[in-house]
Amino acid sequence: MRSLPCTWMRGGTSKGAYFLASDLPGDEEQRDQLLLSVMGSPDDRQINGIGGADPLTSKVAIIYPSERPDIDVEYLFAQVFVDEARVGYGQNCGNILAGVGPFAIEQGLVKPKNGNTEIAIYMVNSGQTAVAEIDTPNGEICWEGRASIDGVPGTASAIPLSFKDAAGSMCGDLLPTGNECDEIAGLRVTCIDNGMPVVVFRARDVGRTGYETREQLDNDTELKARLEEVRLAAGPLMNLGDVTEKTVPKMTLVSEPRNGGCIMTRTFIPHRCHASIGVFGAVSVATACVLPGSPAYELADIPPGEKKVMAVEHPLGALDVLMETETRNDSVEIKKAAFLRTARKLFSGQVFYQDDIAA
Repeated sequence: MRSLPCTWMRGGTSKGAYFLASDLPGDEEQRDQLLLSVMGSPDDRQINGIGGADPLTSKVAIIYPSERPDIDVEYLFAQVFVDEARVGYGQNCGNILAGVGPFAIEQGLVKPKNGNTEIAIYMVNSGQTAVAEIDTPNGEICWEGRASIDGVPGTASAIPLSFKDAAGSMCGDLLPTGNECDEIAGLRVTCIDNGMPVVVFRARDVGRTGYETREQLDNDTELKARLEEVRLAAGPLMNLGDVTEKTVPKMTLVSEPRNGGCIMTRTFIPHRCHASIGVFGAVSVATACVLPGSPAYELADIPPGEKKVMAVEHPLGALDVLMETETRNDSVEIKKAAFLRTARKLFSGQVFYQDDIAA
């Protein structure tokens, strides 16, 4: 058996392995084989690795210093499939992003300031930049705090994450089809990309309430077949090409909010129902809610004002999206999107993998 340095962290409502790029093989195929071995894939239980038998706990962050102007570090996100020998790089992960700043400080890639440290992070998957704010009193990371997020017990130090250039992260445009509403395979949808490519549609249009449990939806084979039909048709229209083997676009059912938020969601990522909702997915859905032509707009309860906090409800609670909009000639422009996450360091040490993989 061989080993390499690894930090296991919770970022938002996900967990993943954080690596310095310099500790991983330079060859992509060898790197993927190593990550599969580390996580224990393919196996439904991931019993032979550190993955948690769930897409939300089978994630990887690969981090290295940046040579780009005004950028501190670069972050490549990898989704290690649980039951397939496959590693996907076709999306960002805003939850795992929450741990990138603390990891960069601990690894000596960023020198912390006394009080608060802003870290500019280039997201390699989409070519965009996020700014993370890390609480660093006396130049040291403060993990403890009073911030709480739904889906995670207890509290921790707040990590605000902001974006100014999320629109069209993978599809080239906020609305890659050019429309606020399209009909795809007989379903009225909004195809949108404000950090994550998502297909948004009303739950009742596919004969569901949108309040079903994750387990109910995961076992709904009829619904999943219908969603995959729409997803495969939407892929080329969203400039994503053939998405058969891709993890995007995500499919999100929306319904009226029940708990004081702006919208209720159930998201498939893309074939299993999310326990909550991805951070970038929530930003895209919240954006769809403010577009008058979107099916989401018809159901949403939108806070007044150009600066608003939009709570996107999901099975475990809600995710707050901080959005700044501007209305021009009856059209809505998204000026800024941000959200708040927390992170927790779980362990740091050596992780072992099969020794027949070249390092």
